[in-house]
Amino acid sequence: MGFLSDALSRIKPSATIVITQKARDLKAQGRDVISLSVGEPDFDTPENIKEAAMAAIRRGETKYTPVPGIVPLREAIARKFKRENGLDYTPSQTIVSTGGKQVIYNALLATLNPGDEVIVPTPYWVSYPEMVVLCGGKAVFVDTTMEHNFKLQPEPLERAITPKTKWIILNSPSNPTGAAYTHAEMKAITDVLMRHPHVWVLTDDMYEHLTYGDFEFVTPAQVEPGLYGRTLTMNGVSKSYAMTGWRIGYAAGPENLIKAMDFVQGQQTSGACSIAQWAAVEALNGPQDHLKVFKKAFEERRDLVVSMLNQSKYLKCPMPEGAFYVYPSCAEAIGKTAPSGKVLHTDEDFVSELLEAEGVAAVHGSAFGLGPNFRISYATSNAVLEDACNRIQRFCGSLR
Repeated sequence: MGFLSDALSRIKPSATIVITQKARDLKAQGRDVISLSVGEPDFDTPENIKEAAMAAIRRGETKYTPVPGIVPLREAIARKFKRENGLDYTPSQTIVSTGGKQVIYNALLATLNPGDEVIVPTPYWVSYPEMVVLCGGKAVFVDTTMEHNFKLQPEPLERAITPKTKWIILNSPSNPTGAAYTHAEMKAITDVLMRHPHVWVLTDDMYEHLTYGDFEFVTPAQVEPGLYGRTLTMNGVSKSYAMTGWRIGYAAGPENLIKAMDFVQGQQTSGACSIAQWAAVEALNGPQDHLKVFKKAFEERRDLVVSMLNQSKYLKCPMPEGAFYVYPSCAEAIGKTAPSGKVLHTDEDFVSELLEAEGVAAVHGSAFGLGPNFRISYATSNAVLEDACNRIQRFCGSLR
């Protein structure tokens, strides 16, 4: 296909989407498959938000919207940042996009020149490095370790910064590990960034409300006000409000950056879906009672999964602070032989044999830049998770 762009050869398909599709195909063939590969709450969007969307349709809110978002939503976003994060932004410092992905993509598109570097801690959400490459930049990976619960440490971060570094992407709580930074851990990172005034900070706070126990969420500009002028604080309604399909992400930051992103979006998609925007106004302004319900359910599931995986032969699973993922190590299973007779050389072999033998779909850690691990999403019922973990235990027990 000689007419396709060279950029396509530089990016990989999303591993999570590939695995999820493979699980769907096996299900369609009549196989009993449990898919733990997709990062999506299993809860329904709260009723008040659905009602607000229907009311918006009836009111005729079905026309084009301003490119950076409707005024009531930009006001709600500014209020949210003040109320929940102690950050002062005016509505004109906010932008609404079609999902968090577009926010990040537009920020990179508006700022990267060929050769600019973006620091991406590993393991990373699969889309970050691909977006950087598509926008002409270079992703610079900084590994984290299980010993530090997959959290970026100040020394390796400092070593990775060069004169070409333009951004660092910080995702807390993290997809794929669920790791979240305490105030002290975040301060150690922001202290490094304060010594390098040319580096901008792009936060991915999508899982902000999904933290467990007495963990308190923080975002970089809140911990270090000195970074306020070079931080884009990104968030959205997908995870906290179970609104993945509504496609609304938002961010706030310095006005010149927001204007540049608005400029890019104006030639790309224009404004996000008008009805979804009105639903998001209700999500941010309305009652937040559902969050307690979500948190309690996810916390129970997390505890169940971590405990069962740690009882499994060859697996070690750290306890994450947030999101709805665990990222167990399968290092001890590498080199063993699966029931099919196949030797497990990589974490990708591990997940593909697990799917084959027991019908459990997980995503291999190397897809997120750090293995041998695998990611499990526990956004499904306790009964399903218990069944899946029993199957994983059985699979690990059958390795020779």
